[in-house]
Amino acid sequence: MTTETGEATMRTDGSAPVTDDPPGAGRAERLSALAQQHGALVTLVIAMVAASLSFDTFLTGDNLENMALSSAFLAVVALGMTFVIVTGGIDLSVGSLFALGGVLAAWGSQYGTVVALLLPLAVCGLIGLVNGLLIARSRLAPFIVTLAAMLGARGVLLSLTDEGSRTYLVDKDSFFARLGQGSLLGVGAPVWITLVLFVLGALVLRRTRFGQYVYAVGGNEDAAALMGVPVARTKVGVYTLSGLCAGLAGALNAAWLVSGVTILGSGMELEAISAVVIGGTLLTGGFGFLSGSLVGVALLKVIQNVINQIGSLDSAYQQVVSGAFLAVVVIAQTWLGRRRRVL
Repeated sequence: MTTETGEATMRTDGSAPVTDDPPGAGRAERLSALAQQHGALVTLVIAMVAASLSFDTFLTGDNLENMALSSAFLAVVALGMTFVIVTGGIDLSVGSLFALGGVLAAWGSQYGTVVALLLPLAVCGLIGLVNGLLIARSRLAPFIVTLAAMLGARGVLLSLTDEGSRTYLVDKDSFFARLGQGSLLGVGAPVWITLVLFVLGALVLRRTRFGQYVYAVGGNEDAAALMGVPVARTKVGVYTLSGLCAGLAGALNAAWLVSGVTILGSGMELEAISAVVIGGTLLTGGFGFLSGSLVGVALLKVIQNVINQIGSLDSAYQQVVSGAFLAVVVIAQTWLGRRRRVL
């Protein structure tokens, strides 16, 4: 039997494994696993406590609501990215698909809410499907394929908006606009939608056969193929899902802003990857969980909010701090992985 990472845990008859581990190795391994799984959550709690003690405005309702809303769209993109990274892949096209989805949704809103939602899902899902087919069937590198998709989607976006000079607006009285600007129990509708999507995504990843395939492909693709896992179909599925999530996030953002803004989404793919990795998902694939990605998104937004509240720091420091934090997490992941293999 194997874990999500593909590591042996017990014999097939259920008895405890025979091991030559030194005394204390089991405890050290468990501590390493806990640090990898919950390190981001502990860091988030520490950061929020420090921020609340430093800034009186940090824990105000308006500030928390703004952070939650701005996190919701990145979180939906990170949801799809988590599936991709667990398979050992990468998707650089999601930032452009996010912007394209927003413009398509704003344009489609003149024909009703259904068109505003289905149009970006269809186009971005189709681009994700093509990405998956090229990566899985033609065995092209995910980095190259999704980079090409990023450039292509950005080109389509510019052509639709006359090089960015045209902005499509959403009727503020439409149901589609209320989908982005409405609230329930004081919490914005996009936040509720994001939470529901994460619950559904977690169920798919942890409780379905497709989720098991995703972990198996990321753990060892050749071994997964030998066990009968449909590797190509699984890869096509995760890249399609990533495209759908990026398109949906763009549509929700357009509903929130009541317009399709072309300049959005630049660099979002890197933010999504950072959030997923900071949340504990391994870049090498085979291990990861959606709750960690949600924590990673929250941590990035808290860091950005703290820098904004300092005031004297330029917004560029957000990228510096986020990049430094990501580097520390990757180094820690590598160290913990080596330590677990040694133990």
